[in-house]
Formats: sequence, C-alpha cells, structure tokens
Amino acid sequence: MKLTRTLLGLASLVLATALPSPFSHTTTTTSSSSSSFPSTSGLEFTIDGTTGYFAGTNSYWIGFLTDNADVDKVMSDLKSSGLKILRVWGFNDVTTQPSDGTVWFQLHENGKSTINTGADGLERLDYVVSSAEQHDIKLIINFVNYWTDYGGMSAYVSAYGGSTENDFYNTTSIQTAYQTYIEAVVSRYKNSSAVFAWELANEPRCPGCDTSVVYDWVEKTSKYIKGLDAEHLVCIGDEGFGLDIDSDGSFQYLYDEGTNFTANLGIETIDFATFHLYPDSWGTTDAWGNGWITSHGAACAAVGKPCLLEEYGVPSNHCSVESPWQQTALNTTGVTGDLFWQYGDTLSTGESPDDGNTVYYGTSDYTCLVTDHVAAIDKKNAE
Repeated sequence: MKLTRTLLGLASLVLATALPSPFSHTTTTTSSSSSSFPSTSGLEFTIDGTTGYFAGTNSYWIGFLTDNADVDKVMSDLKSSGLKILRVWGFNDVTTQPSDGTVWFQLHENGKSTINTGADGLERLDYVVSSAEQHDIKLIINFVNYWTDYGGMSAYVSAYGGSTENDFYNTTSIQTAYQTYIEAVVSRYKNSSAVFAWELANEPRCPGCDTSVVYDWVEKTSKYIKGLDAEHLVCIGDEGFGLDIDSDGSFQYLYDEGTNFTANLGIETIDFATFHLYPDSWGTTDAWGNGWITSHGAACAAVGKPCLLEEYGVPSNHCSVESPWQQTALNTTGVTGDLFWQYGDTLSTGESPDDGNTVYYGTSDYTCLVTDHVAAIDKKNAE
C-alpha cells in the first residue's frame, strides 16, 4: 500500500521510555528447531503443526512504537481475535538522522549506510518479534519500500547513485547496501519462531522495464536470504501484476510495471506468492476483485506454490465489499491466506494511524471482517 502522507505523525505515538531490548545487537532470539517454523505444504501453509488457511493483517506502524505495552496490546488483541499472521515494516530508512526521538532503522548519508541498532532503532523491532513470540503471532518482515514512505528505494537511489527507483534493482552500490541491511535484520531473528517469512520489498515495480530486471533481482536476493537463513520462508511482496491467466486486458494483468507474476513465483528460492487488491486505487470495480483472486489462485496451483492475498482494502463499506473477497479467497484452490489492510487499535496515545483503509479492533467492521471470517476459516480447516 502506498501511504498518503509521510511518517503519519508517528512521533505522537512515542512515549518517553522503553524497556531494554530482549535481543542483543548481534545475536538472535531464543533458538527454535526448524520444525517449529512455518512452512508450505503443497498449496497450503503449515503453522504450529496445523495445515490450512490462515487469516491476518498488516501494521506498518507497530515497529515504530516506543511503548512496549502498546505493542503487547496489539499482539494480545490479534491473538484473541484468532488472527495468526501480521505483516510489518522491517525498514525505516532516512536520509537525515532525526533529532526528535523518532524511530529510524537505517540512515543513508554521504554514500554510506548506518544501521541503527539502538533504543530508537532496531531494538523497537526486537520487541515486536519478542512480543509476537509470546503471543504466538507470526510475522512477515519486509526489507524495503518501493514507495517513498519511510524512505523507500528512493532513499537508496539518492544516496548511492541513480535517478529513479528503477535503478535500485541492478546498481551494485545500492544492492550492496540493501543486502547489508538484510543481513543485519535476518541475523537478529533467524532463530525466531515468530518469523513467518522474509519479504524482499513492499510492492516492487519497475515501470517500463523488461521483466527480466525484477526477475533477476528476485532470484539473486531470495537466494542471498536463503544463504543467511535456509529455514524460514521467503516471498516477494509484489502486487501480483503481470498475469496471463484469465486476463481481461486491464493494466494489472499486463507487464507494464516490469513484473511477471508466474515467472517470479517459479524461482526456486521463492516459497509462496503474494498479491494485493485495491479497486479504488486501480480504477476497477469491487466485483472485479473476485476474478483477480481466482486468477492468482489458478496461477499458484499451476506452479504448485501457495498464494497469499497479502493486502486488500477499501476506504468505506468494508463489510459489503471485502467480505465477498474473503469468501472467494477461502474457497479458491491455491489461495491459502489473506491479510486485510490495515489493522487499527486504541493505544496509550489514542487511535493508531488511519490511512483511510484502517479497520479498528472492536468495531462492527472488525466483527464481520475478522470474527466472522475466522469462524468460517476454522470451519473449513476442520473439514
């Protein structure tokens, strides 16, 4: 999802103190056997010994909170709701170091990178991982944004050379910095049972590029991650563009954004597919989304890997629009999970950020999209 405003006032979420990190700066959390890690089983996911369909959500902001009690509240509310997977930003790139206590993870300045492992840096992500472990929530951790929110690929391009985000994918100095950051994050959490998957980027695109550019980057990066951590799943984080199955000719099915969904999924070191759904932003109808879901399920079934409907949302009429998508996903072979965009909760400082698509815990919209959906999933998984 491309956010509509930068930093979204997250400084207002910051409290004066935070407890020490449960991780060291160079080691990982409590070791778990690889058998306890999430995995794929044909066209389905297996989590904690259960194979089937799983529901979850997105929270780009949780790693930027500085009150541990707020993080714990979110995790507790997710667990009590029956949600299993939480997708979070594992990046927060800046080109000027903040001086107001704002959390940041990596500084790109004067052609070099500084990774912040301190109390206003990766220690905040440490606590998210620790709390997820305690609440049995599984995390998708993303490494960079295509969009400029929280730095994005443009922060790398401006620091290490290039003119557009397209230069991110094959500029050596950029990829060196990117892989260095990946190693810093993966090495902290590779033994954690809370990690569901490592994700290359949020909505990577390469407009006008031959699809080989993104393909080569996905192949190289996913292989690099598997070299650091062979036990956890790896995914791309793309929107699902570039698909020739059941295409209606709309731009989402075309290759104009430089991605080939099926080809990328066929890469050996990619374990499952991701795709997103935003009719309002894409100029399609709400009903169009059902075909978008089934076509991706068919593509995943053909390749033999699971599909995750990783983001979907609308600014209003959540129940009437999104519930049918959930039902379609749940009943489509090849699709084995969905994460709505995005989760909202009441924190110590008030409501969490609302980007326009937020569904808040405890509301009537939450009941239909989470409580009712989880009940339907439990029923299907029990069959």
